[in-house]
Amino acid sequence: MEFDNDFKAIVNTGSNLFLPSVSVDCVIFGFHNNELKVLLLKMKHAGVYALPGGFILKGEPADTAAIRVLKERTGLDNIFLQQFYTFGEPDRSDKKLHANLMKKEGMVVDKTNWLLQRFISIGYYALVDFSAVLPTHDALSVTCDWHNLNTVTSLMMDHNLILSKALQILQQQISYLPIGYNLLPPKFTMPELQKLYETILNKSLDRRNFQRRILSYGIIQKLTEVKTGVAHKAPFLYSFIEIKYNEALKNGLGGGW
Repeated sequence: MEFDNDFKAIVNTGSNLFLPSVSVDCVIFGFHNNELKVLLLKMKHAGVYALPGGFILKGEPADTAAIRVLKERTGLDNIFLQQFYTFGEPDRSDKKLHANLMKKEGMVVDKTNWLLQRFISIGYYALVDFSAVLPTHDALSVTCDWHNLNTVTSLMMDHNLILSKALQILQQQISYLPIGYNLLPPKFTMPELQKLYETILNKSLDRRNFQRRILSYGIIQKLTEVKTGVAHKAPFLYSFIEIKYNEALKNGLGGGW
């Protein structure tokens, strides 16, 4: 959007466009090399990492704001997006971080500026195709890159809490909602799908039970093709049945992991 790469414009005139004291933060998950990834921004002049986020335009639904942020950070449309929690602790906003950024940009720090007030944040998580993402930083950051979920350390403000809560909700929802369509390539093997579930749940699953349960949902189909370039017996490829998958997203699945 217009202010995406203009921090001074956000500070000086953002209050004319955005809702005061409310923002969205997005936990963007990807899956690559059998590892769960999360997209993080490195903040300007601070050296700390943060989740992608943004402000809500006046007259704009919160979900639309999150979709806009995701589009700006990933370049993707039609992303699986789930609102999962609202974060509103009184001391969650790091006013010093934004004040220091203003100083570094040569601006006068006005404590009454809209950006230095208390903010509550609406949390969203998104599942995306790792290979399709074009990471793009915003006006408050210098880089936007993928990080292994297991190696993420200290994040800005309460973003560690937001990240852990998003993972917790994803682990709960995996028991009654399908996943994989947005995280795996169009064609995948059964072991690759099982590894995705095991990575999210952080536990091992019995191979036969997993395959039986996944097939019972009727959301994937076995193809005649096999995976090439493997050392041992080539496993068959599978793909999601989009209509059945979307029905399962709407109506849910039975059982749990």
